[in-house]
Amino acid sequence: MHLPSSLLIAAPLLATVSADPIRIAQRDVSLVSTSTSEQLAVRALPDSPSGGYAPAVVDCPKTKPTLRKAQDLSQEEKNWLSTRRKNTIEPMRDLLKRANITGFDAETFMNEAAKNISQLPNVAIAISGGGYRALMNGAGFVAAADNRIKDTTGAGGIGGLLQSSTYLAGLSGGGWLVGSLFSNNFSSIETLLNENKVWDFENSIFKGPKEAGISTVNRIQYWSDVAKEVAKKKDAGFETSITDYWGRALSYQLIGDDMGGPAYTFSSIAQTDNFMKADTPFPILVADGRAPGDTIISLNATNFEFNPFEMGSWDPTVFGFAPTKYLGANFSNGVIPSGGKCVEGLDQAGFVMGTSSTLFNQFLLANITNYDGVPDVLIKAVDSVLKEIGAKKDDVSQIIPNPFLDWNNRTNPTADSLELDLVDGGEDLQNIPLNPLIQPLRAVDVIFAVDSSADVTNWPNGTALRATYERTFGSISNGTLFPSIPDDWTFVNLGLNNRPSFFGCDVKNFTNLKTQTVPPLIVYVPNAPYTALSNVSTFDPSYTMSQRNDIIGNGWNSATQGNGTLDSEWPTCVACAVISRSLDRLGRQTPAACKTCFERYCWNGTVDSRDTGAYLPGFKIADAHAEDSGAAAIGKMVNVWSSVVVGVVAAVLLL
Repeated sequence: MHLPSSLLIAAPLLATVSADPIRIAQRDVSLVSTSTSEQLAVRALPDSPSGGYAPAVVDCPKTKPTLRKAQDLSQEEKNWLSTRRKNTIEPMRDLLKRANITGFDAETFMNEAAKNISQLPNVAIAISGGGYRALMNGAGFVAAADNRIKDTTGAGGIGGLLQSSTYLAGLSGGGWLVGSLFSNNFSSIETLLNENKVWDFENSIFKGPKEAGISTVNRIQYWSDVAKEVAKKKDAGFETSITDYWGRALSYQLIGDDMGGPAYTFSSIAQTDNFMKADTPFPILVADGRAPGDTIISLNATNFEFNPFEMGSWDPTVFGFAPTKYLGANFSNGVIPSGGKCVEGLDQAGFVMGTSSTLFNQFLLANITNYDGVPDVLIKAVDSVLKEIGAKKDDVSQIIPNPFLDWNNRTNPTADSLELDLVDGGEDLQNIPLNPLIQPLRAVDVIFAVDSSADVTNWPNGTALRATYERTFGSISNGTLFPSIPDDWTFVNLGLNNRPSFFGCDVKNFTNLKTQTVPPLIVYVPNAPYTALSNVSTFDPSYTMSQRNDIIGNGWNSATQGNGTLDSEWPTCVACAVISRSLDRLGRQTPAACKTCFERYCWNGTVDSRDTGAYLPGFKIADAHAEDSGAAAIGKMVNVWSSVVVGVVAAVLLL
């Protein structure tokens, strides 16, 4: 099957852009080898023991689950990595050979790396927050990096980068992308766009799925179903929050099963065939911890991650992980008390995606009554939740019971609390999920950081990178390192937010303690207007098919530099970024072609902090026009959230 014809992506051109306008040839994207029916045959398992949204008490396995200290990777992740790292060899070999790096023998390099996996480049992709904008822009990058999609391995393409990656992390809107991919059997972006049950954003979550129509009667049924599923969780003895309603509604758009797959769990990803075979990257979603009594999130907030095996934090505050599958169990000091039962199903997939994006809880509250047909049962249920948790917690996801009760009592701010409060992973300004990927134990060499933040006129300006960099100077960083990042005006004035930029190119610039390792090279890929005005509002609730496809296409052009139109050597530079740290470990010289790439894309330390006024970038690829993009200019946007944004903490607006 092919993408809708409105998704027009720049085809490869042999020449780079000249001063004269160039009409970019257009094409559709299609799968190379796997049909849609094959792709969707097996999905993330709907394995909640209740058969629905509610968690359920179950008998514990013979060896009861426990918490572990974060002093090493989990044994499950280690076992999985032993296969995944080997599985990246062939797609990486193909990626490097196609890059045709002068003076570099890709075949010999990969043969040697295959004999010593520690020398094999370890690649990660991080997708930022930013609502549907982040999902769509990130989808464009992932599609361009996916060798299952036709022509991604042709001239100007970077196909195979996804298959060469070990980790794929998402946060808030980026977490919706990652969660949706894995909840749908890690289907390609092309398949998801053609699947009738997911990614139809024309009907907002307030109206409900398209198949239900837009009549008041159908909307009543949709919201009644949402309320009933959440009520089942409450009736089963588990506390609920606004995140439950948000996550349930979100699932109708992101999970391709009836009613948005209420029985789908995040831990069930570990039971899917392609994950067990390590044929996919390792998915990670990020949320921030909110200490009891706090309402503002700072860089000292504890960063939590969800992965198919575990949920927890590397930060010295919590420094521990609980098994994702058993999050609802009554852990105390890391163990389930004698006679205690286990609980499964609290890690419902939509709830986890909602937990990473709790900023939108207030969005839901502000707009839900603006639509006809929202039933009284839902309004009463939401009012009841607000009365129980208080208005100050309407942006909180509550994990009750707290799995980290009496855990690390001296440093854990929630050790005495019966509940663990989590909020949107970007509220501490780290709007790109980098923290899990810079942990030395994961030994990541390069991170492709896709940034769809709304820092300045809804375009990014490096604030997310800067936040992670600044966090490394505090004790909360636990010894992690990060490349130097300039201020926001330098990003704008030097154009670092308008094209890919590399940070941390020269390992000689890092002074490491014996307990520290060189941090990953950061390949920063900011959202910019290549062929569409993709700076839509974080809080726009709906998009036409044309808008959706144009923004995804713009993300593709960002990932490929217009399939090499803007820089025919871009695939070479991507390959150079992939091998850079490995060459350093091996003590080998950097090929001349890579030196040229690094001179072109590496930030050289220059700073220009002048306030140069409004940031209004023009289209980067010739012959692109606003009327063709399907996304309205920011000044003409009608933002249904405008009445609420004023009251939100300024830091949150950067998401």
